[in-house]
Amino acid sequence: MKVLLSIFLVFCLAFTVNSVRVRTHTHSKSQSATSQWQVYLDSRLSYTGMSGSAMISATDGTVWASKSLNLKAGEGAALIYLFKNPSSAISSGITVNGIRYITLTADSSSIIGKSGSGGVVLVKTGKAIIVSTYGVTTQPATANLAVQNFANYIKSIGF
Repeated sequence: MKVLLSIFLVFCLAFTVNSVRVRTHTHSKSQSATSQWQVYLDSRLSYTGMSGSAMISATDGTVWASKSLNLKAGEGAALIYLFKNPSSAISSGITVNGIRYITLTADSSSIIGKSGSGGVVLVKTGKAIIVSTYGVTTQPATANLAVQNFANYIKSIGF
């Protein structure tokens, strides 16, 4: 039964991403494209077993989809700046959703931070920034791998 459920989820994810790709490539700014990203994000979080918050945004800060993650004023611009200047992430830390994280690693495509028993993983692709937080029930390596794999898939479809 678990195998059938996994196959079904993979099929649903492939269908959803294809719908998003078609709508986005036609430069549709409709609510439907945003809704498709939301469905994909929710499905992906469920599929990977991650229970934290997550967000997909454009590299200009426009939010495409979000689950339990509402950046405070100025945080989006600050995250974009950190990808342009990764050394500043090391010196100043990362603030996401009002929570300050100590930066563990940072470069122009990936930033990882820790706060208490939780953390944050940020990955920048060509056209998107993926932000995901995790709590005590998720291992840091598991969270990082899930976000990196998600980012690799987003890259493979042109984002």
